[in-house]
Amino acid sequence: MNWKTGAATAAMAILAFTGSAAAEGELNIFNWGDYTNPELIKKFEAAHNVKVTVTDYDSNDTALAKVRAGGHGFDIVVPSANYVPIWVKEGLLLEARPDQMENFKNVDERWVNVHWDEGRHYTVPWQWGLSGIGVNTKVYGGDINTSAIFLDPPAELVGKINVEPEMTDVLFATIKYFGGDWCTEDKELLKKVRDKLLEAKPKWLAMDYSVTEKLPAGDYAAVYYWNGAILRSRIKNPDIKFGYPKEGYPLFMDSVAILKDAKNPENAKLFMNFIMDPENAALISAFAKYSNGIKGSDAFLPADMKDAPELTAPAEFEKAGEFLTTCSPETSALYTRIWTDINK
Repeated sequence: MNWKTGAATAAMAILAFTGSAAAEGELNIFNWGDYTNPELIKKFEAAHNVKVTVTDYDSNDTALAKVRAGGHGFDIVVPSANYVPIWVKEGLLLEARPDQMENFKNVDERWVNVHWDEGRHYTVPWQWGLSGIGVNTKVYGGDINTSAIFLDPPAELVGKINVEPEMTDVLFATIKYFGGDWCTEDKELLKKVRDKLLEAKPKWLAMDYSVTEKLPAGDYAAVYYWNGAILRSRIKNPDIKFGYPKEGYPLFMDSVAILKDAKNPENAKLFMNFIMDPENAALISAFAKYSNGIKGSDAFLPADMKDAPELTAPAEFEKAGEFLTTCSPETSALYTRIWTDINK
């Protein structure tokens, strides 16, 4: 096939894919709770005449278990970076080739050749951020750039702390607290991690997802949680401050993927292309307050996200952030046993 024929074929494919003709039908999205902007959904429905249903989940493991079981009826899922390779290896995702879609040109170069989906054959960016510390400074005025806030809490915070119920993020911070590396199988170190979490947990008030309501209201005085939710809390209550754990904190990116057994794969592809448009990516961020990975979206972000300290780490703490990688099944089993003990 010569270059002109190939270019013409590609152009026709793009037109067929991104044309203004109504797609019609349905789209079923399986996403983290409190993470999908209703305005984004309304805009997509109007643009493509597609009825969208969003179903929430509360963790990567919950989403994976639900889809593994079959009979789910979902078209799209939004796994975190360290889980994407698991979904791919198990044959649960469609190789949708978003890298060939019209709006892929808007993906920031940083997020193209990522270790969890090299070249983006399966996924496109949804949002990215980190787990850090949120503290009500009216209650505690000491150093908040440390995981000691929830692992060795000061007296002012004991009984007033919420910790996110996400295994990998909590274990990452605790392993780093002891100077270890993520995916370590060092039994002595992991015993210290387990013992520290068992010692710390009675000093916490909760492990739940109600941060954007309870932190600004004063029900929690401190949290180990995702930065976007803490930004939302600080907008409601300026006494909330964000800390970057100097010992180490986990970075994440959640990405949109199409399920292999999706009943509406073409509508799912339309949605993938849709969210790579800068204005639409900004709608995603404006709701949940995380960065999105799409070039040009900054121009459409609300003022409360510009220069937000929760979204840009100070230079002294920037290198402490590290993306979670996918551990071996053997290591994951060790971590799951620790997490099970913590949650008894």
